[in-house]
Amino acid sequence: MAQWAQMNELCRYLRTETVTDLYPPHFPIEARCFLANWIEEQSWEDFSPDHVEQEGRALSLLNQIISCLQTVAHQKVNVVDKMRLMHLSVNMSAFRATPLQLVVTVRDILRKERALLSGQAVSPIHHFPSSPSREVVAQGPASSMQDVDHLVLKVLEIQDCRQQIHQLQEELNWERQNFESTQGSRQQNQTNGFDPQLTEVQKRQHHIQQMEFNGQVLVKKRVQLLHEALHSLDQCQARLVSRIKTWMWDQHQSTIGHPFDENLLPLQTWCEQLLGVNGKLRQEVMLVGEPSPELLEKLSLLLQSLIQSTLLVDKQPPQVIKTQSKFSTTVRYLLGEKVASGKPVLLKAQIITETQARSLGQLGNVPSENVGEVINNTAILEHNTSTKSTCATFRNMSIKKIKRADRKGSESVTEEKFALLFSTEITITGCDTPFRIQIISLPVVVIVHGSQDNSAMATIIWDCAFSEPDRIPFVVAERVPWRKMCLTLNRKFMSEVQTQRSLNVYNQNFLAQKIFDQPDISEDFNNMLVSWAQFNKEVLQGRPFTFWQWFDGVMELTKKHLKPYWSDGLIFGFIGKQHLHLILKDRPNGTFLLRFSDSEIGGITIAYVAASENGGQKIQNIRPFTKRDLEIRCLGDSIRDIELITHVWPDMPKNDRFKKYYTGKSNLIFEWAGTQLRLPHCFKCDTSQ
Repeated sequence: MAQWAQMNELCRYLRTETVTDLYPPHFPIEARCFLANWIEEQSWEDFSPDHVEQEGRALSLLNQIISCLQTVAHQKVNVVDKMRLMHLSVNMSAFRATPLQLVVTVRDILRKERALLSGQAVSPIHHFPSSPSREVVAQGPASSMQDVDHLVLKVLEIQDCRQQIHQLQEELNWERQNFESTQGSRQQNQTNGFDPQLTEVQKRQHHIQQMEFNGQVLVKKRVQLLHEALHSLDQCQARLVSRIKTWMWDQHQSTIGHPFDENLLPLQTWCEQLLGVNGKLRQEVMLVGEPSPELLEKLSLLLQSLIQSTLLVDKQPPQVIKTQSKFSTTVRYLLGEKVASGKPVLLKAQIITETQARSLGQLGNVPSENVGEVINNTAILEHNTSTKSTCATFRNMSIKKIKRADRKGSESVTEEKFALLFSTEITITGCDTPFRIQIISLPVVVIVHGSQDNSAMATIIWDCAFSEPDRIPFVVAERVPWRKMCLTLNRKFMSEVQTQRSLNVYNQNFLAQKIFDQPDISEDFNNMLVSWAQFNKEVLQGRPFTFWQWFDGVMELTKKHLKPYWSDGLIFGFIGKQHLHLILKDRPNGTFLLRFSDSEIGGITIAYVAASENGGQKIQNIRPFTKRDLEIRCLGDSIRDIELITHVWPDMPKNDRFKKYYTGKSNLIFEWAGTQLRLPHCFKCDTSQ
């Protein structure tokens, strides 16, 4: 607790924004305070967002955090503290799907604290370095608002300077008028040979000269302040645009289970504030005696960039779209409250090819060639006062037909990527000229039959996982290191199944053996390259399906029928024959484990130790349970009814582990014929699994 004791003292002298930025909303200062002892007793430094194998340890720490918060809450007498701590524990539970993110956050908080205590500047921490501008994100909304506050103060200083110049000019005009009157009186006295006001005139003349000098200083200061404010506005807007790109990138990555905060209100507020600053600076430049064309042009360019960078696809269309099927999408404009009233703003959607997407610039025109017919492709931009959002919702869109490009070599229609382009013309209050704005959706694959869905989704997963930020649409690597592929498969599995249990190192190793067709090798696969063809074009050795088709089938089966079993750790999952025989060879007869079948799509099988004909032991595999089997009878009841299996690996009685999944009495008949167990059809042994 020594570090927190020092930080508690230091926080009294830190800016509120600094403290807010140090302790983010998902791990606030209250959690740091109440868990100070426990936090500083744990080891955080060896965690890294890139090491997916640490998910298990991270989840364990997360569970301890939640437990500690609940324990402290029950000990509190103060109702407010008690409710706050219970609320925190509930919020922490949301990170069960991504425990590594929270653990890395705690690690970074402790690092920042040590930096502050040592008197160093706290640099941005890169939590999950996959976004185009992660260091901008790391600064947090408090830092962003601080930038805007600094800009507003600059504008106020410019306005104050202008008012001082105006007031000084009025005083100078008055002094000059008085001086001219004094000069007339003085000339008359000089004619009579008497000039008693000579000294007073000289004083007035000197005073006027001093006022003129002060005026020149203020004018120069005003010009300097305008340039400084414009430079600050340029930098602040660049950070805003970068944050918007980061939001779009995180939205893209959410397809494979990456954490994504879809809240756009902070960015919307930032946009509106910068628009206001731009207008005020333009007004100040125009009020200068001779407005600077350079400053006005720069402000116009910044205004245009801001207006055209704030149209976003809030709710993306499905990334696999079947023709003649309805789908919806929502486009949001962050400067919606500033749109000039009058004529409604109508957004139009059209489908474009990858080539057309590449030809679009920020000021690009709508492609003239129509490659597809989109039904219900217009929507009005409407403001919702309750949510403070301005959106155009396309509720019943449909692609009636699509024009395919010429394919190269073995390229399939499910590898062809399109996008939806949304465009309109908009006028902002205070601007005379309308602006054309547009945005494209994430890449989509258009299919005509449901059988193409799996391969189309493989294209989307590969594009999402392995594309680079700010790429040329929709360029993606043809080969990637296995470590990236492994991370993608794990995130997608956890996201799709909605489980906190990740794939362990044994599962990952078997997946590598599978995709590389190297079942007898247990080396480090991390830096080996996986190609798109290995992922979803070439069929697996001895099988009629691709790696992705097989893996997707396992996810689908687990999501619909096996989620509780997987989450409870009852399913070993992906395991090869060599490893299977290694861990079962010394186990007693009846020991079994559940593994995903590698001989068919969407199957789970029971591998168990049985007595061999010569009195030894052998490993048997029961024919895989498929989706159809599990719809008829749940896995728990099936396991209960097979008396030949008694203990789930390593040595737990099956009834202790599976009892809660039993739903009724056995209705299957097992017969003994000599020394052989005659199983019902769905329990036939199959040594090929």
